[in-house]
Amino acid sequence: MIRKLLISATALPLLALVPAAAQTQPAAQPPMLLDATLLDVVAEGRTTRVPDLATINAGVVTQSATAAAAMTANSAAMARVTAALKRAGVADRDIQTSTIGLSPQYRYAENQPPVITGYQASNRVTVRFRDIARSGTILDALVREGANSIDGPTLGLADPDPAMDEARTNAVKRARARAELYARAAGLRVERVLSISEQQQPPVGPMPVMMSARMEAKDATEVVPGEQDITAQLWVRFLLR
Repeated sequence: MIRKLLISATALPLLALVPAAAQTQPAAQPPMLLDATLLDVVAEGRTTRVPDLATINAGVVTQSATAAAAMTANSAAMARVTAALKRAGVADRDIQTSTIGLSPQYRYAENQPPVITGYQASNRVTVRFRDIARSGTILDALVREGANSIDGPTLGLADPDPAMDEARTNAVKRARARAELYARAAGLRVERVLSISEQQQPPVGPMPVMMSARMEAKDATEVVPGEQDITAQLWVRFLLR
């Protein structure tokens, strides 16, 4: 007799594991499923890492009476910001233009059509800092050079794969321990693993960190990396006897 113990919100139908021909030809049924119990376990593995990569979105917003003047002023300011990043040691590959924008500014009056009063230009770049300890100093330098729009930083890992593999290994161990527990409680033993599937989860990091860039050297911006959780979730099916 085949029994099934389900410890999961979702599970594959048991009949999918038994060939259709087995209903008319019992001898063709896999011997391992005779008098067996199926157990589905969902387990989450976890590990922690200190972030080694900071990402910010920084830019310049300028306004002028004409579109051309707004773009010219913006281009000059952004050139100074980019130069400051490079002087701080940020590699070219870690600086990427994210958005460039130009929009008219309007004055509104009751019962009158809007009137264009000027133009606003914006240019933003995404910047990665591979030395988080220096990111606060770099942010302050950006403000001094004219960056007036900064979002971030977000903190993460430059190479998350080793941490993810550690979390996956931990998830398998947790699943096995839970299966052993249920097997003992039911007077059975874990014979083997039948299947393993990994739940695709949104990345845990990088995590957003609120910051404020200041120009005063006596009150420099500080970025504290802390620790980051890396998780992996697995669905594991065990055969118990």
